[in-house]
Amino acid sequence: MSSHTDYVANLTLDKCDPELGKLVQGHLEQMDLENPRAGEYNPKDAVYAIRMGIENGLLHLGIDINDPSTSDTGNRYAKMLVGELTKGLNYDFFPKCTATPVGNLKDMVLVRNLEVMSLCEHHLQTIDGVAHIAYIPNEKLLGLSKFARVTDFFCRRPQVQERLTAQIAEALKFILETDDVAVIVSAKHYCMKARGSQQHHSDTTTDRMSGKFFTNPQLRKEMFDAIRIG
Repeated sequence: MSSHTDYVANLTLDKCDPELGKLVQGHLEQMDLENPRAGEYNPKDAVYAIRMGIENGLLHLGIDINDPSTSDTGNRYAKMLVGELTKGLNYDFFPKCTATPVGNLKDMVLVRNLEVMSLCEHHLQTIDGVAHIAYIPNEKLLGLSKFARVTDFFCRRPQVQERLTAQIAEALKFILETDDVAVIVSAKHYCMKARGSQQHHSDTTTDRMSGKFFTNPQLRKEMFDAIRIG
């Protein structure tokens, strides 16, 4: 982990649980929900390769990379990509998620408007939106900040929104040991907004309904009504 921590921004190691991360990774791989991978990577080599590529690309666009404004652009971009935008590719940084025994609580818990900031794997453009997460405890509660951290972990990698939604849901089902989990993500895609079809006001909603949220229409309606309130 030491070689990675030199590059990862805003990292607090005592809030990470590599052992849980490996278990979650194995669970997602079994479900065929892991991101396309070509193997492990060395962050130092990745930063160097990305910096060289960006500088070469800028040169071919006719941009002077010796100008004070652009002389460090390749290095800044490479460090941002490796240390911030894709740090969720490393399960050593999976958030600590200690669940608390709660006995017989069976009411729905809903966490709304968790920030989603990810990277479209097709064009490396921003995905910007919110996630809503609901679950029914199975004798376990999870601290509310953990939902934000799990969401952010899976955002910090090149993604498609459909897979992101499923990864968040299945990871939480695994951690909470319950099937009763629902995840809804609504986001704008800058690959549609800034280029191509240039749909400036379009957004995309995806959901993953499991357990009672899938089988019980009344519960599902209660959840969506609660999301709309406020």
